Amino acid sequence: MLKISTRGQYALLIMTSLAEQEPEKFIPLKILSHRHNLSVKYLEQILIQLGKAGLVIGARGSNGGYKLAKSPAEYSVGEILRSTEGEISVRSTGEGKTVSNNGNEFFWQDFDTKVNKYLDEMNLQLLVEKNKDFAGYDYFI
Repeated sequence: MLKISTRGQYALLIMTSLAEQEPEKFIPLKILSHRHNLSVKYLEQILIQLGKAGLVIGARGSNGGYKLAKSPAEYSVGEILRSTEGEISVRSTGEGKTVSNNGNEFFWQDFDTKVNKYLDEMNLQLLVEKNKDFAGYDYFI
């Protein structure tokens, strides 16, 4: 079963949050922590990982914080998730190897390809736009 960890989900959430800000402005860690109700320590671990992947830039000091390293349209959701999750596969693995499917391998390979293609086609800018559309939708009707 394909499961994205909370770390991966929060990484995508933080990247989306940074994409919604002014591109040249650094957002302080404490503001991001408060905005998303995450501990500073946990959030910092995620941001360090995103920084090592070259996805965010961090700055220290009174005007410090984090910002995106490039424009939101240049990030794929797949790239962001892989920075925290590693390779993404829909197949369950046991003891370091993929379970044999006795003739169904073409299906699982195709399924993996389609899932990863979707993740790579969805960029951060599209996600921000879709979130704005969803925020205006009254789902309690």
